[in-house]
Amino acid sequence: MSKQPETTEFSHFTVLGDGIVGELQDGFECPRGPAIMTMKTWALNADQSADMLDVIGRQIGFEIIGDIQIFETEPECAPSDKPFGYGINFTPYDYE
Repeated sequence: MSKQPETTEFSHFTVLGDGIVGELQDGFECPRGPAIMTMKTWALNADQSADMLDVIGRQIGFEIIGDIQIFETEPECAPSDKPFGYGINFTPYDYE
């Protein structure tokens, strides 16, 4: 596991969003319907991480309709010179 360099302006987060999977793009797979989307981010702050989940989610076919949870976590890859997200996953669930 890589460590966060002391010189980066970014923090590492794991962000989870409750929403609805539609027609997913870019090779992502999950049944249509309710799901939790998770993503790891390098971002300036937690708000930017949440915004990234929303924007990237919509780009690939996921709409947030519920809560977003954000946690500071240890990175699995090094930061870049810009904020970015990686490690996107979907976990479907039933409403019941």
